[in-house]
Amino acid sequence: MAAPDARIIWHADMDPGALAAIAVASYRLTADTIDPAKLQPWLISVTDDEGEHAVLSDGWRRIRIDLAEGSLAAGVPVILHYRLSGIDSIPPMLGPLRGLIHLVRHGAFARTLFPIDARIERHLLVLRVHDARVAGASQREIVETFYPGCNSDRADSLRSRVRRMMREARRMADGGWRFLMRPQGR
Repeated sequence: MAAPDARIIWHADMDPGALAAIAVASYRLTADTIDPAKLQPWLISVTDDEGEHAVLSDGWRRIRIDLAEGSLAAGVPVILHYRLSGIDSIPPMLGPLRGLIHLVRHGAFARTLFPIDARIERHLLVLRVHDARVAGASQREIVETFYPGCNSDRADSLRSRVRRMMREARRMADGGWRFLMRPQGR
């Protein structure tokens, strides 16, 4: 499945920006009411004993919402009551909350509210290196595939780069992927 089509629902412990809320049915439409029908193009949800876990995503940007009560998937207009507490845990939720407000009001994700993570290119390359190694590729084959036409002057530095990516890939495969959702420096 292509990455933009994979709507992953991370557990809230892994996703510090997950919004916690309850959804109260509202049959009177107001400025605070969310019509889930308008969110259907982006909505994926699952339900368990804790409630509904929803992701709104266009494949590149995403908003995670955990509903302890009520549902976005049921299609009934709702008013969300957000569960915010503490001081340090609120800032990671402000971006997704602003993103949700924009999405509901404008029917599109605000690009300015979802900055591109500078680490994404590196993470994708590390994933490709991991896949190549699992498929049995040697360091030389990886260098030749990822850096076609490189001359022998650069071969040593590129093999060194690939070795570093292989170490990083092993760390990711051994559980380091759990930290991808955290902001840089945390």
